[in-house]
Amino acid sequence: MSLNYIKNFYEGCLRPPTVIGQFHTLFFGSVRMFFLGVLGFAVYGNEALHFSCDPDRRELNLYCYNQFRPITPQVFWALQLVTVLVPGAVFHLYAACKNIDQEDILQRPIYTVFYIISVLLRIILEVIAFWLQSHLFGFQVHPLYMCDASALEKTFNVTKCMVPEHFEKTIFLSAMYTFTGITVLLCVAEIFEILCRRLGYLTNQ
Repeated sequence: MSLNYIKNFYEGCLRPPTVIGQFHTLFFGSVRMFFLGVLGFAVYGNEALHFSCDPDRRELNLYCYNQFRPITPQVFWALQLVTVLVPGAVFHLYAACKNIDQEDILQRPIYTVFYIISVLLRIILEVIAFWLQSHLFGFQVHPLYMCDASALEKTFNVTKCMVPEHFEKTIFLSAMYTFTGITVLLCVAEIFEILCRRLGYLTNQ
């Protein structure tokens, strides 16, 4: 029985009950994760090693880099992807435990409401992630970062730090903002598809 639950959960995650939901799974699973996993590592993988300040001292570089990056972009975006997956995963786990077929989700009002709530939660989490990303990383990476290192040593005061490959990082940031926007639009479109199909079921009845 447990294997059947796992099978239903797996199929539910891969094949949501809506066409737009299936496209969202394809977009989310392949393009976005590939972009983050492969290109994200290439752009941000060695950032801490090449981040240098004046004077070029290891403890100063580390201190200013931690000030420049309170959280590394790869970790932030990985957490974003996992967090956004949670509402859908919880719903499909519930559907698997209840042996609910994907075709029945949009035909039974209570299941439809639960599914819409999971989509709305995805939208909210994406919007929160967009807001956090804008506050943590901004919309542009500048080549110079002014670091307040007075807490480390008073002789440093404010020092200049060089940000490596700033133009590539700006492009990557723009791409991640775009992916978040596309995901939100897909979720909104999925809700409209659900409502239209529900109206179709009611009309046929």
